Amino acid sequence: MAWYDEAVFYHIYPLGLLGAPKQNEYKEPVNRMKELTPWISHIKKAGFNAIYIGPLFESVGHGYETTDYKKLDSRLGTNEDLKKFVADCHEEGVKVIFDGVFNHVGRDFFAFKDLKQNRENSPYRDWFCNVNFGGNNEYNDGFCYDNWGGYNLLVKLNQRNGAVKDYICDVIRFWVSEFDVDGIRLDAADVLDFDFMKALRSLANTVKPDFWLMGEVIHGDYTRWVNGETLHSVTNYNLHKALYSGHNEHNYFEIAHTVKRLYEMGGNRPDGLKLYNFADNHDVERIATRVNNKAHLFPIYVLTYTLPGVPSVYYGSEFGIEGKKEKGSDDSLRPALDYQEYKDALQNNQLTRIIAALGKIRQNTPALSYGVYRELMLTNRQYVFARSLDGIDVVVTVNNDDNEATVQAGGLGDGVYKGAISGREVTVSGGNFSVSIGAGEGEIWIPASAASFADTKVEAGEIKTEAVKGSLEEKKAEEAQKAEEAKKEAETKEAKQSAEQKAPQAKDTVAEPKANVSDSAAEKYGLDENYAQISTESIRNRSDYDSMSVYELQVAILEKMAQNGPVTDQMKQTVIVNEHLGSLQNWVKSFR
Repeated sequence: MAWYDEAVFYHIYPLGLLGAPKQNEYKEPVNRMKELTPWISHIKKAGFNAIYIGPLFESVGHGYETTDYKKLDSRLGTNEDLKKFVADCHEEGVKVIFDGVFNHVGRDFFAFKDLKQNRENSPYRDWFCNVNFGGNNEYNDGFCYDNWGGYNLLVKLNQRNGAVKDYICDVIRFWVSEFDVDGIRLDAADVLDFDFMKALRSLANTVKPDFWLMGEVIHGDYTRWVNGETLHSVTNYNLHKALYSGHNEHNYFEIAHTVKRLYEMGGNRPDGLKLYNFADNHDVERIATRVNNKAHLFPIYVLTYTLPGVPSVYYGSEFGIEGKKEKGSDDSLRPALDYQEYKDALQNNQLTRIIAALGKIRQNTPALSYGVYRELMLTNRQYVFARSLDGIDVVVTVNNDDNEATVQAGGLGDGVYKGAISGREVTVSGGNFSVSIGAGEGEIWIPASAASFADTKVEAGEIKTEAVKGSLEEKKAEEAQKAEEAKKEAETKEAKQSAEQKAPQAKDTVAEPKANVSDSAAEKYGLDENYAQISTESIRNRSDYDSMSVYELQVAILEKMAQNGPVTDQMKQTVIVNEHLGSLQNWVKSFR
């Protein structure tokens, strides 16, 4: 058993949370890290025992174009400031992992600057992939090179170069000795060289006890990355997509089948494939935005904390804040938050309180970390499963219906079970479990005889599930009112515009072809309304992948797959769950 087996992660994007400038002017460091100090206490009280934070190190803009791996980004402070932050976290019993951006670097990285200056004579020319001195680029370097996601701002490192491998290993040793970091999340792990990852795993086994390697992987067979030779865990994008669409479409079959497929992938063992579970992160829209019914945040987080894997919550989502991708920008997903505005959330925000309770329950209930997973009941709108360990069954019930429902299951140990969230009790006799569950609710049922085994310290009645729903419904009503007011304002403005003021479409303008019913990507592949206006025929004939939206890229990949044979549901799932623009661009370009 390692610390990460029982971890509950809080994910921080520091440049966003701390309101750092968008561009790094490389001026004197500004100690914004000190503003994280009160957040550590909040994180601990909210039921988290681990933090994933990053990117952290000197970079040009969003943090993923690293220019110095051994220097904290000057917009955040100094190395001493980061060292103190990690030490403060450890003082509270909270582990810390950094973002390791090792697939690419920024153009101000020392080795690339040498390459620009000395060209063919640079000792670092082989540190980068496919450097061609017969080419050029938009920076007029007089040479070209491989990049990440079509952006020459991100120069791809040659991970097969022994010197590069040694350099990165030295960086990790430095992070451990300088900051006492407990692990690394590997950015873009789905395109990292496997021998490179094996070298990192060998280092992890020696640099610090239980040093954790978790990778960003969006699609594919997760066991290629998660095994004894490469990584301990990867991001569970399959479950992420299923969590919001399974509730939006009242389809628990999607969630349960995703869990079943991943559990089987891990050999039907709770320790076979421990994935990093999340409802949202810094690259995808906030779960409060993606879910249609805000009350469903309750069962979504119950599932995040109880299904096989390592649960995590993205900063601010415990408050129910929203964030939507707009014009290709991730800025609204990574907002600055003032701690003073949220310091009383544990008392006043019911979603925050339910998430804090789930954290306590998770940390005090070993079956949720180590227990065997068993599906007990499944309908479109109700889902019941157990996590069983040492003869003790912990039962999880969720309901995405708009009405109360009764769920039943068998094969459980007899006795009184207590709802860890609501404090309700139910008696199991003859192994048969039957209980009513409210609309849009979830519960974790633990045998009362195992009180010491599951000391959740959540008093009965302390957290009212009705209040959780109520606060979210109030917020939803406020948002609906604002949307209606905005709609009326837009209609009024449009009504004032005369027909003469509306410029006619130029005769030589070629309108973008719209999909008819039979040609619609939504119709062809059984997708939602986001794909309804995408014509599969027009996508098939396009090659301007760098200018395509996420939805268009997904359809382009499906069309490429369809040319090679039938597109199965699993193939479709791996495509639709991938919402990372750079990854999709690389994927579609990989087809021959």
